[in-house]
Amino acid sequence: MSAELNEDVLKGARVLVVEDEAAISMLLEDMLLDFGCEIVGPAARLTTALEMAQRETFAVAILDVNVAGEPIYPVAEAIVERDLPLVFSTGYGGAGIREPFRDRPVVQKPFSQADLKRTLILAIKSANG
Repeated sequence: MSAELNEDVLKGARVLVVEDEAAISMLLEDMLLDFGCEIVGPAARLTTALEMAQRETFAVAILDVNVAGEPIYPVAEAIVERDLPLVFSTGYGGAGIREPFRDRPVVQKPFSQADLKRTLILAIKSANG
């Protein structure tokens, strides 16, 4: 499959962003807009993120593993219950991800635009079979 076809997966895709650091959130939003995505959120608090994970329509979520000192796993569980794909964003790498989420894609901060794009495409494609 060509890279162009892969990129089409992101055009118009709604992406839930959960990130408590404003600078990283803005960087993420800029990257997503460059990919042609629509941004849902961003949510900077766990309670807001949980509500959005349960109610909003989105194709994939990017979750900061630690949001304002709270682990993101309740939000990840809500997304998994809806059979939607997610990507973890962390400064600690995949080793910092709790079971049963270790098989989920991870982007390590600081991440490049190319890393983010590749990981989002992988998450969406694996969820859609």
